[in-house]
Amino acid sequence: MMRNKAQIKEILDKYYIKYNNPDFIANDPISIPHRFSLKQDIEITAFWTSMIAWGRRNMIIKNATRLFELMDNSPYDFIVNHKEKDRKRFLDFKHRTFQPTDTLYFLEFLQWYYRHNESLETAFSQWIKPDDENIKPALTGFHNLFFSLVNAPERTKKHVATPERKSTCKRLNMFLRWMVRKDDNGVDFGLWNKIKPAQLMIPVDVHVDRISRHLGLLTRKQRDWLAVEEITSNLKKIDPDDPVKYDFALFGIGVMEEF
Repeated sequence: MMRNKAQIKEILDKYYIKYNNPDFIANDPISIPHRFSLKQDIEITAFWTSMIAWGRRNMIIKNATRLFELMDNSPYDFIVNHKEKDRKRFLDFKHRTFQPTDTLYFLEFLQWYYRHNESLETAFSQWIKPDDENIKPALTGFHNLFFSLVNAPERTKKHVATPERKSTCKRLNMFLRWMVRKDDNGVDFGLWNKIKPAQLMIPVDVHVDRISRHLGLLTRKQRDWLAVEEITSNLKKIDPDDPVKYDFALFGIGVMEEF
């Protein structure tokens, strides 16, 4: 059903207000990084949790909890200081198709990265200019950086997406929403300043896809990067400075509401 801009804004604002509140946190994967206070702990747990965020939310939370327990619930300290032998404890860790090979490479990359950099923000922000329309170059640059180590497994590339492969990059877009968006509601962290909320792209999954089509925000048949661009472009017509705040509405409606 096609609706006009005012009708769409009314619907989206209603559900944005409903779901962008701390009550949303407990049953969502974002609850994992909310357990931590150190900036690097939040970055690491938010990044890794978002990378395994597919399937049932309770299982994502359960497996992410176990993953960081294996790091003694001090992920930054563990990442930077652990020895090769300490990685053995992760050989039994799996989440769906995320296998030990992937876990071991994540550990290797994050250790290499954090031994040379203070924040994961730079891994994204170094590829983007203030006047870039969106974060596409940041996603592409991060993907290339992430797999730049000599023994990067080919199979792990399916877990860290890139627009170059026309992927929606749903999990990376969700992670960047968590790190970049700023408001007073206490859900997103807003820890990063070098990427603007206006440059973020909507995380598109089956729920966001379905509701976006229902509202007339998406007409493209495929669910791919161009679909992400179409939805985000339409959301920018409603809020040019913070279009991705409506992820709360689109996802919330798709999962929680009969719509």
